[in-house]
Formats: sequence, structure tokens, C-alpha cells
Amino acid sequence: MSSGVFTESLPLGDLLVRSALRHPDRVALAFPDREYTYRELLDSAVETARGLIALGIRPGDHVGLLMPNSPEFVEGYFAAALVGAVLVPLNARFRSAELSYVVDHAEIAVLLTTDSIAGRTDFRAILTDGFPSIKGSERRGEPLELPEAEHLRHIVMLRGESSAGFVGAQEFAAAGRTVETDEVWRRRERIRVRDIAMILYTSGTTAHPKGCLITHESITRGSVGRAAENIPFVEPLEDRAIWCPLPLFHIASMQSFLSSIAQGATFLTDVFFDGDRAIAQITRYRATSIWPWFMATMNGVLNHPDFDAAALAHVTSIILVGPPSELRRVQGLFPQAALINGSGMSEMAGYYCMSPLEDTAEQRATNAGKAVSGTESRVIDPETGLDAEPGELGELLLRGYSMMVGYFKDPERTAEAVDTEGWLHTGDLFRREADGHLVYEGRLKDMLKVGGENVPAVEVEAFLCTHPAVLLAEVVARPDDRLDEVPVAFVELVEGAMVTDEEIIEYCRGKISSFKVPRAVFFKTSTEWPMSSTKVDKVSLRREALERSMQNV
Repeated sequence: MSSGVFTESLPLGDLLVRSALRHPDRVALAFPDREYTYRELLDSAVETARGLIALGIRPGDHVGLLMPNSPEFVEGYFAAALVGAVLVPLNARFRSAELSYVVDHAEIAVLLTTDSIAGRTDFRAILTDGFPSIKGSERRGEPLELPEAEHLRHIVMLRGESSAGFVGAQEFAAAGRTVETDEVWRRRERIRVRDIAMILYTSGTTAHPKGCLITHESITRGSVGRAAENIPFVEPLEDRAIWCPLPLFHIASMQSFLSSIAQGATFLTDVFFDGDRAIAQITRYRATSIWPWFMATMNGVLNHPDFDAAALAHVTSIILVGPPSELRRVQGLFPQAALINGSGMSEMAGYYCMSPLEDTAEQRATNAGKAVSGTESRVIDPETGLDAEPGELGELLLRGYSMMVGYFKDPERTAEAVDTEGWLHTGDLFRREADGHLVYEGRLKDMLKVGGENVPAVEVEAFLCTHPAVLLAEVVARPDDRLDEVPVAFVELVEGAMVTDEEIIEYCRGKISSFKVPRAVFFKTSTEWPMSSTKVDKVSLRREALERSMQNV
């Protein structure tokens, strides 16, 4: 029997256009200190779109977005969508080495960034460090010619002044005024739902992130349909307020944001998570659905001195993953709210399984729900490729309309991930219960999960080996109360080299994202590595890392 839920497939920019026409004066986006109506967001996005056209962006060109949650992020996000460009949201925690790779690999033509949080993160300095040739760009406003990124023509400060290699906000706006607004609408009307809307870079078991090619249908139909199917939203519509403080460049937050925009609801977020502002924002706007996603963020709310569960009776749904004991505790504090568990990934443009509306509280605390509408799933024996019996451990396979087209410029890894029958091999271990519920059990890949961020061990290992004193590096996960797990490195030095563990950690800081920096470094000689067949035995290294941390405690 049909669920009665209808999903919509439309171009990404149309989500904002439609809600701006239907609810022009409703608050669409709210930060702790400012808010924007749907009309204001659309007007700003159109002005930014005019600027992109003025800089020569054509349909199908790639536009990068490097900034934290901010009005400028939303303006740039929808501006790229409106003109038919391919959006490339960049992790704002990336540092010079990571950015230089992704910007070049993604063939980004225009990169939008900001000076608005220079006190916390100076993107101008990070980009200059990643692309040293910027320092020689003396002709302000002229197209860049960088040997480190041959496709990159302009770096635009959506908030900030011009400087060598950077187009300031005023200059960008002035260029945009030379383009007729009707040209934006003409381009929007030509976009097809099967066109590529964005490239989402995700960390895998390779040394560099992989770019998932996501269509307009995947990101809009998936984000809107999954929420409509599995989340009990309040009526009337104007009372709906969705709080999510996580970064919008991440698919987890992106899908909640797009669901909110599609509904014409109010989306509450912040530049970065802060307990004081979070409590005040949830209370002021009477948030009806909160999306902390991970226990680290949820605990920032629950452990705040001003937290009062009784005062948050307006919360009717909580989207959260974590240990069963913690999820039971949250349900006890919010008995009126439905807890939504689940699992997702960039390759599937978000959630691929969620807690169904009919699930009990205990089911919501102990499993990841069932495959969402439009998604098929299998659990197979990794050795035989045959379907695993109910309750047996195996690798999860997925396929459906929301799945990526493939990895950008990487046919080999696309073929490794997607088989000839169209099944995506996730590399994650699950058990399927007899009733179809999925229980996550770990990663088949050598991957760490640090506070919700995927961290491939090989990526950190490859960077450590750029240190002149490091001959071999092996990175494993160590349990962590706040972030679930953190990276720990075992290192063999070049013969005769002298370097301390703190010096190696310091070498990483500022060059790779903070969540990838090893929390500890332990040294091994060539004869001390635990071996399994012909490879280093990482199971033994994980055990050793845990034992060492216990000794330190």
C-alpha cells in the first residue's frame, strides 16, 4: 500500500524561488543576531547570480563555496544553482594542502569566500598559502592564471575588500549590475533535473577526497521526500522552525536546510555551535524540529546550565544518532518528540535509511531504521557476494534515484564502488533484522569517524610521510568520549632522524583539518611493527593505542 507521501523532483534553485513567491515575508533563515525573509534571500541570490554571470560563469561551470554557515553561503549556494552552474561546497575546515588539491581537481572556475570570520579562520591567508602564485597577481579583478589551479579564474570575497588575486564584495556587486536580471531567469528556466547540481567531496580510503556527482533530482527529491516521509512536522506550516547548527557544506545539514526551504519553514543555524546561543535560538523561535545529528552537539545543549527540558515542549522531532543508552536518555528528556535515527552518505545525497513513523522508542534507539522510499538495500557476505541471512553481518549495498552519477574524473573508483547492476558498495558493515531494520556495526573500509567527519587513515598517513623525518606512518582510531574516536599515529623515522611526537603533531596543525590531526604519536622501529601476513596489523595497533591511553589516564 502506498505511504501517501509524494516526492518532488525540481531544479535546486526552484526550491527557493517557489517559497519566496508563496511566503515572501516569512523568515527563511535566522542566525542569533539577524534574520532574512524568503524575499530577501532570493533577491540576494539573484544579485550574486548576476555577479557570477559577469565573471563569465556559464551553465555547467564549477563554482566553489568556501565559508561557514552565513547569509553569504546561502546566497552563493542558490546563485550557482540559479545560473545552472555546478556547485562545489568546500569543507570550511580544510587547510591549504587539502584546498589546493580539491580546488584544482574540481576544476573550480570561480571560488566564493568571505572575510566575515577572519578572527577565527582567515580564508584569504589559507588560500594564499595553498596557491602561492596568488601573491604575484597584481592586476586586481583580472582573471587569475595560477599554475596550481589552471581552471580557477576568480576568487571572490562575498564579504571583504579587494586585494591581489581577490575580487572584493563591492567590485563583484558592481560587475553584477552590468548583467540584466532577466538573464538569471532565462538560465534558470533551462536547467534540467537530470543535470549535475553539485560535486560533494567525501573522504574515502584513498589519499584524496572523491567528488560525488549529484543531480538536481537527487538533492531536491531526496531531501524533501525523506523528511516528508519520516519526520512528523507540526501544523500549521508557519509554526515550523528547524534548528541545525552543523555546517551547511556537509550533506547532513544540507538536506535539513533544503527540506526547510522547500516547506517554507524557518531554518535556524549559527556560524559555529555555541551552547548559549543554541539554547536562546531554540527557545526564541520555538523550534519544532531540532537536528543536532551527533551526541557531541546534543550534549552541548543538554549539559548547558540553562537547559530545561520542560521549557522545550514545543520540540516534536529530534534527528540524532548515537549509542542506544544516550538515545534512550534523550527520549526520556523529550517524551513528546519523535527521535529519528538513521544513516546517510554523500554518495546517496543524504539519508538512505531512517526511523519510520511507526517505529517504537526502543527501535529508534537501537537501529538505523529502514531504507527510505526510492532506495533499495542489500546486506551481502563480502567474501561470497551472496545475500546475508537476517541477523548476519555483511556489507551494505544501495541503489536508487538519489545515488550519485559517479565520482568526478575517477572512472576507476566509480567502477570499484558501483557494480554492473548499479549497486553502490558502501564499505559499511550492517545487520539486517528480519523485519527490514538495519543495524550499523562498523566500517569495512579503513576509515575513522571523528565527530561525524569521515577521516580516511591513508590521507593522514600520506601527509605524515611528507615530513622529512618520517619513513612510515600508520593511523588508527582511539575511542573518545566527545568525538566518538580520534586519530592516533604510529611512526617509523628515517634512520638517524631526531624528532619528537609534539613536533610531528605541530607539523600537521594548520596544514590539515584539525579533526585529522593525530592526538598522539608513538614511535616504532622497523622490527617493532605488528604484522599480519604482509601488512601492518592495525587491529594490534588499535589495541596498543587504547592501552597507552589508559596508562596515561
